[in-house]
Amino acid sequence: MNRAAVVALTALAPVSWGSTYVVTTEFLPPDRPLFTALLRALPAGLLLLAFTRVLPRGAWWWKAAVLGALNIGAFFPLLFLAAYRLPGGVAAVVGSVGPLFAVGLAALLLSERPTVRTLLTAIAATFGVSLVVLQAGAAFDLVGVLAGLAGAASMSAGVVLTKRWGRPAGVGPLAMTGWQLTAGGVLIAPLALLVEGAPPAFDARGLVGYLYLALINTALAYWLWFRGIERLSATSATLLGPLSPLTATVIGWAALGQSLTPVQLVGMVVAFGATLLGQGNPRRTTVEMTALDPIGPPAARSIPADRRPPVTDGRLPEEAQQVQQVQQVQQAAVAQQAEPEHSYDPTATTTAVPEPRR
Repeated sequence: MNRAAVVALTALAPVSWGSTYVVTTEFLPPDRPLFTALLRALPAGLLLLAFTRVLPRGAWWWKAAVLGALNIGAFFPLLFLAAYRLPGGVAAVVGSVGPLFAVGLAALLLSERPTVRTLLTAIAATFGVSLVVLQAGAAFDLVGVLAGLAGAASMSAGVVLTKRWGRPAGVGPLAMTGWQLTAGGVLIAPLALLVEGAPPAFDARGLVGYLYLALINTALAYWLWFRGIERLSATSATLLGPLSPLTATVIGWAALGQSLTPVQLVGMVVAFGATLLGQGNPRRTTVEMTALDPIGPPAARSIPADRRPPVTDGRLPEEAQQVQQVQQVQQAAVAQQAEPEHSYDPTATTTAVPEPRR
């Protein structure tokens, strides 16, 4: 699959998340954000676990818990807290700084050196989103701003660690998505019961909304998201995030009759353009190149198949295993080049062999 197709499929995740606002306001019971977050995560996670029938092993128990907390368990409550404390536009702008967090974390944990282009596109994306959603006289609440920043940092850290740890050999992205959604849902459950009490009653319309959020907006969207993170750089993936508020704005205009001003249209162009520029083909690290080409670097292509390191059915192993594969390939290539070539030398002395008697 080429890079454009990977970007397009991954972008479907934030586009889907952009529909969360209209579904929540038009289909679900009001003032129950934590319960909504719980029903988004836990049923979807349990469904994927039942479908894949794969559980974490060894260190992946705590890794899945950490990723589930960052991507789901902490991100959802912080997101809703910011939404309740801040006007919708301010909350969206605060959340759109996620790519800047990802740039810094990727430099520390993935050795992805930030470029001027990456920084400018991240800033331009935030600026474009602010033109789309900010309104004159918008109020700022310190707790809401801190919650929004913490949520953006949590999601960015989850993306970078997902990229750094990869996934175990033989485990697909669908199972990894199930682990994280289940872990995040388990963390949200006690908080939802403590803050909001017993679950609310809802009708058939609410059931349709919850099913959409759990199956399409969460299970399918996060599978596409985590699958894309494996194939894109961390900063490229997070720069797709501004598509979420842009989608919410378009849906509000098309489905709810909300108006769009010229300034908002300019902001949409700026944010969307920054998102596209952020998908340039960056330099790949050795680990990423090994993930995309299991045979290894070009020098390994002349090595016979029986001397290459094993490939795990195209699955992405953990970073340490990938680095070890690269080292094995390089050692094999050096060893092959060092083998002496046997050629005929007419000047060499040979021992005469007596002719047999007749």
